[in-house]
Amino acid sequence: MSGHRQSKKRRYLTWAVAGVAVAAGAGIAAQTSMAATTWPAQKTYTGRAFDTCAAPSLSAMKAWHTGFYGAAAVYIGGKNRGCAQPNLTASWVKSVSTVGWKLIPIYVGAQPPCQTGSSPEKITATTAASLGASDAADAVAKASALGMKAGSPVFLDMEPYDITNKACNTAVLTYVRAFDKALRAKTYRSGYYGFTSSSAKAIATATDKTDLPGNLWYALWDKQNTTTADWPFGSTQFTNHSRGHQYMVNSKETRNGYTITVDRDAWDGPVAITG
Repeated sequence: MSGHRQSKKRRYLTWAVAGVAVAAGAGIAAQTSMAATTWPAQKTYTGRAFDTCAAPSLSAMKAWHTGFYGAAAVYIGGKNRGCAQPNLTASWVKSVSTVGWKLIPIYVGAQPPCQTGSSPEKITATTAASLGASDAADAVAKASALGMKAGSPVFLDMEPYDITNKACNTAVLTYVRAFDKALRAKTYRSGYYGFTSSSAKAIATATDKTDLPGNLWYALWDKQNTTTADWPFGSTQFTNHSRGHQYMVNSKETRNGYTITVDRDAWDGPVAITG
């Protein structure tokens, strides 16, 4: 999501820590760890999606519904969200869903303590668990207020950081586990966006998978519209409609008179339940 989560300056600084390769991996088993919970049926989408900093106007969304893209990712909240969202309302969600769009909720939560650059909200070793839980509560409230019902996914955005810094990595995983556990307690599915060489790799290679995300959106800017051919981790990880792949960024595109700069995604995963 190139400059969409952070300012471009801060994003480029964080790339320097971890490089720009990217990826994923865990398993859907974590998604159903709360056996006593009755989960709504998952709604999935397979095809092209896009994400952009601010949700486009309803007119633009109608104009862009040409069949090339079928889903759009939207930034529902988080103190590190990079753009205001004047169009993103419950009415907008209902209207674009009626048009036929599938929606992918993103929450830009607290960022790693060792991450280069400043962030409005950062994880610390002492606040990781409580912050994860409170951010998840906020994410659920934001999703619900937009008409994204229980059973919907919320994708937690984690930008690059030095995963060889053990204390930093431990704090991030503590935060993610607390966030995911609190999401699932409210019957929302957990998702995660991250970079293969850092933030996503930390999830994919964690020995203990307890309370880690059940869906992974990996940013690998290879311009390949696939969630399988370039999948960099084990073939048994994130199966059963649990993958997204951001394969191109900053693509300026015009459809029916409306020009938007988007990041392109290949999607085979859950989307919001809005009906």
